[in-house]
Amino acid sequence: MLTFVLFALGLALLVKGADLLVDGASSVAKKLHISTIVIGLTIVAFGTSMPEMVVNIFASLEGNTDIAIGNILGSNIANTLLILGISAMIYPLKSKKDTVWKEIPLSLLAAVVLWVMANDVFIDHALVSEVSRIDGMVLLTFFILFLFYTFNIAKQDTKENDERIKSFGFLVSFSYIVSGLLALVVGGKWIVDGAIKIAEILEVSESLIGLTIVAIGTSLPELATSAVAAFKKQSDIAIGNVVGSNIFNIFWILGISSTIHPLAFNTNSSMDILVTVFASLILFSVMFIGKKHTIERWQGAVQLTL
Repeated sequence: MLTFVLFALGLALLVKGADLLVDGASSVAKKLHISTIVIGLTIVAFGTSMPEMVVNIFASLEGNTDIAIGNILGSNIANTLLILGISAMIYPLKSKKDTVWKEIPLSLLAAVVLWVMANDVFIDHALVSEVSRIDGMVLLTFFILFLFYTFNIAKQDTKENDERIKSFGFLVSFSYIVSGLLALVVGGKWIVDGAIKIAEILEVSESLIGLTIVAIGTSLPELATSAVAAFKKQSDIAIGNVVGSNIFNIFWILGISSTIHPLAFNTNSSMDILVTVFASLILFSVMFIGKKHTIERWQGAVQLTL
């Protein structure tokens, strides 16, 4: 019972820790007169990906690679089908042309690249499959290119949105940052340990736990952000948050995780990567079915069902 309680508390700490870290760091950046766009592209974007990041670092350091890979694949599937499905049912999501033709295909490319990297046995007839340190460095290179692309887009969009960033005193801000980091570390440790124990209790694979409970739990910040954005009719934020998170998850989080420690890959997980590819293809196709470049409510319901 304690395992389940600590696992649930770990999820709560992860979500709250990411929230505190983003609020504290954004407040400090605002006081230092750093551009709102830069804050959004760096602190907020990295902050909402911190739950997946912390879980993956602990999982890879402890050798629980099934949880590390399952967490990322499950998060991307949940982002595309669950979160965008719910958000579109709240309010139809109209997407920008760049998102349709550049960012969604890039998230699809990320999943395909991961499939190629992780299938050494199938492609190279190697004895084992793994996402190696070199693979991780390649993923991080893709991520740096994505950051350059994102900053270039930001330069073209000069609209500031300062009112969305809360301002606190430096002492309060730093206490938020420290508390947030502490909550992330403790929460991440409890989740990984709990996931391993739950898999043993239920007699299922760690990969299954990573793909479901851990993945959906670490996607809660994205769910909250996109659902609120849809309610406020801010379609760009709702879609951009999810697609950006999918790219972050593979290029940044799996890149950094496999660079720290090579991730042994269970060939059975190839199907999970293909489901991730399928989810991205569904999202791309939806943009041309019915109302152009829009996820309508009925399409959101289909994605949620899938």
